[in-house]
Amino acid sequence: MIRILDYEKLPAEEIFKRAEEKTDVEAVVSSIIADVRSRGDEALIEYAKKFDKAELTTVEVSDAEIEEAFRSVPEEFLDILREAAANIRHFHEKQVRNSFIVNDLDGIVLGQKVTPIEKVGLYVPGGTAAYPSTVLMDSIPAKIAGCSEICITTPPGEDGKVNPVILASARIAGVDRIFKTGGAQAIAALAYGTETIPKVDKIVGPGNAYVAEAKKQVFGMVAIDMIAGPSEILCIADKDSNPVYVAADMLSQAEHDTDASAVLVTDSYELAEKVSEEIERQLKLLPREDIARESIDNNGKIIVAKDLDDVFEVANQIAPEHLEICVDDPFAYLDKVRNAGSIFLGRNCPEALGDYFAGPNHTLPTMGTARFSSPLSVDDFVKKSQFTYYTKEALEKVYKKVSYFAEKEELRAHGRSVEVRFED
Repeated sequence: MIRILDYEKLPAEEIFKRAEEKTDVEAVVSSIIADVRSRGDEALIEYAKKFDKAELTTVEVSDAEIEEAFRSVPEEFLDILREAAANIRHFHEKQVRNSFIVNDLDGIVLGQKVTPIEKVGLYVPGGTAAYPSTVLMDSIPAKIAGCSEICITTPPGEDGKVNPVILASARIAGVDRIFKTGGAQAIAALAYGTETIPKVDKIVGPGNAYVAEAKKQVFGMVAIDMIAGPSEILCIADKDSNPVYVAADMLSQAEHDTDASAVLVTDSYELAEKVSEEIERQLKLLPREDIARESIDNNGKIIVAKDLDDVFEVANQIAPEHLEICVDDPFAYLDKVRNAGSIFLGRNCPEALGDYFAGPNHTLPTMGTARFSSPLSVDDFVKKSQFTYYTKEALEKVYKKVSYFAEKEELRAHGRSVEVRFED
């Protein structure tokens, strides 16, 4: 049964309480990374047998496998994938940054050059469910950015094949290569390369605790997008909200895994009780009831505050991955949100719309990191270089200032490097 808590009596640590991390993960992941670095494809094939019960002879998905998968997916779903891809592309094309030049002073040219990251690796989770949406969300921004090679790693099934909808969505998105490997071993392969899998420059995409830890350990060798934790939803709802809708939206995240977090913050105790009752009713209807129930029992909560100002304060403290604002005029409250990954406005905008179809990205900051992090975007797949050009005449006007600055930092060679140009 979900807990109903009074905000005015709630300790601060309870507001931001998260599932405890597994303490053995770090050592296990470190060992797997070392093994993959040492033995390459051989280690990946052994891990596929151990963790996925799959007998592999090669880790790369062939063109024939992709073609077979594409033919096996119902045309209706392919059309939905294409439409979702178009929505994602339309949204992310607005994020493209251009290089710029500033030359409004005589003899001086300054600028910034935007360059795509060359090789990127996208991790697509497997296990208890298939996520073609993650393929689209992670690969389309990379494609728009102009990355020269986009690779996917994803766990195979026991038959040694990748789920057909993953392969179909990868083709629709324009992914270059796909590999049958998951978990920490996939992250290691992307970071260091194997005989088959290329070493990439950046790794993005969500995964379980072992994937997250692996991304943490290889950071520096490669770039990463973020360390993603369990999925989260926070619903803000007033007294006029429909408890059936609110409960359904909360359960949409609770069914992800047992560590997922579903929270309602409201100014109505009556709504809190109705949502609690509705969650219990709807739980019994879910195929993944056991997972969702454990998530609700361990991590779910309803916080009742005295007014909407306090409601939004709670939301900003939690800084949720997904934030729903279930009120009649949500745009009136948008400026009150300081910390959230993705915001869903109004009574008819369930978070699942963003997961699959609307267009904004669903790879989002979790565990309170929305205080300082952003959703995955085209920016994640480019790098910026700056450039400076001075004529000798322009440098002459400022070289003494530069030299004086260097003297104050006691870096004499810095000063000499400008002075020497005018000694004659």
